[in-house]
Amino acid sequence: MADTSPPQPAPARRAASGRYSAWRLLREGLTGQRGWTRAWAKAAPRPHYRIVIVGGGGHGLATAYYLASEHGITDVAVLERGPIGLGNVGRNTTIIRSNYFHPDNIRFYEFSLKLWEGLEQRLNFNSMVSQRGTLNLFHTEAQRDLFTRRANQMRLLGVDAEALDRAQVRRLVPLADLDNGRYPVLGGFLQPRGGTVRHDAVAWGYARAASAAGADIVEHCEVTGITQAGGRVTGVQTSRGAIGADLVCLAVAGHSSRLAALAGLTLPIETHVLQAFVSEAVKPLLDVVLTYGAGHFYVSQSDKGGLVFGGAIDGYNTYAQRGTLPMAEEVAASAMTLLPGLARLKILRQWGGVMDMTMDGSPLITLTPLTGLILNGGWCYGGFKAIPAGGFTTAHLIACGTPHPLAAHLGLTRFASGHTVDERGAGPFPYAH
Repeated sequence: MADTSPPQPAPARRAASGRYSAWRLLREGLTGQRGWTRAWAKAAPRPHYRIVIVGGGGHGLATAYYLASEHGITDVAVLERGPIGLGNVGRNTTIIRSNYFHPDNIRFYEFSLKLWEGLEQRLNFNSMVSQRGTLNLFHTEAQRDLFTRRANQMRLLGVDAEALDRAQVRRLVPLADLDNGRYPVLGGFLQPRGGTVRHDAVAWGYARAASAAGADIVEHCEVTGITQAGGRVTGVQTSRGAIGADLVCLAVAGHSSRLAALAGLTLPIETHVLQAFVSEAVKPLLDVVLTYGAGHFYVSQSDKGGLVFGGAIDGYNTYAQRGTLPMAEEVAASAMTLLPGLARLKILRQWGGVMDMTMDGSPLITLTPLTGLILNGGWCYGGFKAIPAGGFTTAHLIACGTPHPLAAHLGLTRFASGHTVDERGAGPFPYAH
């Protein structure tokens, strides 16, 4: 079995913004805040790198960091077409968990959760990891059986999972209407170690650590082409000139298909929009991440007091980072059914992220038919929670040339051989996952 213990940090190799500490906060406060510098270096692209990572989101930045800290590879560029943090890593509902059903997926996401638990100490950055618990409600006996099977599978693999009856759910979420006439609640399935993480801080923390370790973070650098010679990828064309590379890694979430098409590849991926909403701030009223089993609806309360709502994908292909009124209505209806006390709460803002949905609902960390091109993508709903493990295992694939044991089931060839990882049992339809 693969080692799932969190790795130990490596020393930084480039002077950055210095170590953050309570003592430094006090010192800077007493000296006029004049000692702070940029969290990461604003690098200009060089003509050639050993590794070029396309995509400066969570997975791209984490890959660069773990390449340096775990494998000693620092000749790395991370290319982002805009500023760091404006892609999917900053456009999600911030949930982390490992309550999956497929054994290989449980091991993968549990490793990621363990990395989250030590991330702030490792990166020396406050990522606001809050393990408040994730609670999935069920409404039928069939759902009870399904969640019980999932909980038992998790326990067999050493992962925390608890079955709750109606009374326990009522004590944990007193605001919920368990006896609503539409979908009465029969019980719940709790993972106490699940929770939320501040999404912006994840991007900033990994960018700072990767830059300090020696990687170049190149912002405002859009990739417009992928160069090839002799049957292998040799670099990329960008809005800031050509950049050569011994190996190119694509980590661009919903734009994976478009980037792969520049190299002549067609991926088993469709792109859909996923919406989220934030309400006005209220006093603390929800201590867990709550998921409604009658539909794809989930809600948590942010540290600022706003309630963060999410729903399902809209079900049609798009690259637009905006939402639609029908999905807003569906999310609001779910919220009202489960939590009628929120009826007069105002929604402050809404946003959308572009999801790269695979045919079986599980991601891709894989070599491609093109030598010198590696893919990290197809994350469906699970991209944010998988950032640490995704970056760690992608770095292993790049450095070693072979899949990490925890990600060996996430190869591209599974679609040709029929060894798909259908987590939900929904069949080969991206919108169903």
